[in-house]
Amino acid sequence: MTSKEIRDLSNDEITVKVRSIREELLQLRLRKQTGQVEKTDKLRTLRKDIARLLTIQNEKKTKASVAA
Repeated sequence: MTSKEIRDLSNDEITVKVRSIREELLQLRLRKQTGQVEKTDKLRTLRKDIARLLTIQNEKKTKASVAA
């Protein structure tokens, strides 16, 4: 997910997206522990997506509080 795509989302949509990615990350970690994951780079990608989502969400909150 690119930054441009994330910036087009509302804060509520970003929150939902973060929850779903965290759930996916949890499931992937559990499968990794049992040896069922072949592509372990997906873990890193999901962590980076979460960080990107939260960063942009915080930027939006900061801009909204400065504008008010």
